[in-house]
Amino acid sequence: MKKEKAVVVFSGGQDSTTCLFWAIKNFKEVATVTFDYGQRHSAEIECARKIAEELGVSFKVLDMTLINQLSANALTRDDIDVTAEDGELPSTFVPGRNHLFLSFAAVYADAIGCQHLITGVSQTDFSGYPDCRDTFIRSLNVTLNLAMNKQFIIHTPLMWLDKTEVWELSDTLGAFEFIQDKTLTCYNGIPSTGCGECPACKLRNDGLARYQDKKMAGVRA
Repeated sequence: MKKEKAVVVFSGGQDSTTCLFWAIKNFKEVATVTFDYGQRHSAEIECARKIAEELGVSFKVLDMTLINQLSANALTRDDIDVTAEDGELPSTFVPGRNHLFLSFAAVYADAIGCQHLITGVSQTDFSGYPDCRDTFIRSLNVTLNLAMNKQFIIHTPLMWLDKTEVWELSDTLGAFEFIQDKTLTCYNGIPSTGCGECPACKLRNDGLARYQDKKMAGVRA
């Protein structure tokens, strides 16, 4: 039986769109919340809007551009190169982003009478981001419930999946081609397979190639 209502933290990328399809399958009513935090390209927000409209779910944009007043990173500054050095946080890390996004998503969820929050974070392919770890999500879930005297449940359908398995999940949900063609993951704002060069594109496309190889091997068997 489907649960009542869920809010998906939504960017229009591969992971959050997979989570959106997962939410539509598991909940009677689904809302999305997207954050404008001064991304390098506004295409991400427009992509999210179009996907929400096509799938018939509500779409809400919250202004979080105040993040730009506090930190400098490659996702909000086009004069900072996208880098990922071994042993260091990638330059694309936005300090406190998931903490803030989920906190505001909880406030929005409470306003529309919803206790279920869904986010596409993954500890398997988390690029070194500390706020994508399972321990953080569990801790924040407790904190939100204490802070707001509610019983929120944060769902993380992708937490233990690598990108190959995320593609497999999208296929299982009947959303493989939709996600392949209509999502935007690229740090340079190019939809679908993207620029092919940035870390986000490489992670996405390598996972896609592995999944396609896996499918072909299954067909041959």
